[in-house]
Amino acid sequence: MELLAQIIAAAISSGTPLLFAALGGILIERSGIIQLGAEGIMLLGAVIACIAFIHTGSLAVTLLAVAGISIALGLVHAFMCVTLRANQTVSGLAMTLFGSGLSAYLGKKVSGTPIPGSVPKLNLNFLDGVPFLGPVFAHLDVLAWFSFVLVVAMHLYIHRTSWGLHLRAIGDNPPTADVMGIRVQTFRYGYVIAGTILIGLAGADMLLVYSPTWTEGMTAGRGWIAVALIIFARWNPVRALFCAYFFGAMDTIGFKIQLIGSEIPSYFLKMIPYAVTILVLMFLGWRSRNKPSGSPQSLGLPYIREQRF
Repeated sequence: MELLAQIIAAAISSGTPLLFAALGGILIERSGIIQLGAEGIMLLGAVIACIAFIHTGSLAVTLLAVAGISIALGLVHAFMCVTLRANQTVSGLAMTLFGSGLSAYLGKKVSGTPIPGSVPKLNLNFLDGVPFLGPVFAHLDVLAWFSFVLVVAMHLYIHRTSWGLHLRAIGDNPPTADVMGIRVQTFRYGYVIAGTILIGLAGADMLLVYSPTWTEGMTAGRGWIAVALIIFARWNPVRALFCAYFFGAMDTIGFKIQLIGSEIPSYFLKMIPYAVTILVLMFLGWRSRNKPSGSPQSLGLPYIREQRF
């Protein structure tokens, strides 16, 4: 039981950045815009968080700086996809390449420098003596708790509010939403920016909590895993939480195997989460081969107002 609690606690730590990125991607793709730039946005969020924290020592200023760069990236992606109606896949890939290159350049001076602080933890001391729950939830950081609240809030927003109905409408059938008086382009701009902020926060969380030192390419493909998690979760925030922690558990198991002195090369152990991701995608594709994918029906399709179908 103690080992299981340790694995779950480590899975939450490893999976929280993926959860933020997946939630941001769900918000963007629910509005009908493909987001393939998560890897680059996470890297920029991480390096900006590192630079800001080293120079200011303030968590609030650091998060504001990450939000600022994320808003700028979101505006660029929204302008390309919504206003110019450019190919959304190409725009997302360009975002990844741009973010990867710029983060490597900005991070040269701070590479290997530990950040002077950490994210505060919400200590629930009354849980310390409770078996299983204590080791898992008693000393989580505030960003992890924020991710829990965000999952619940997004689920209620998407499925229980009129604004969420508007979001689903512009993702499934933007011409009908436009006829009903919903400003499709305005809403898409807003959701792309909001989702990009969450993806940038994912990079910041990875640096501030999971690995508190900037190294080039530190996300190691987690942005692409987040894109896969959106598909696993079928664009549902609650399912995204369990999918993110499942990946985090697979990542943790690899480290645990190394700690017990296994002779398996570490390179193969690091492959476990990615290999499992491929296998799960294959399984889901086979299982759902005759079923609707669950994706927004107009995902990736540019909308031109008053066009005829």
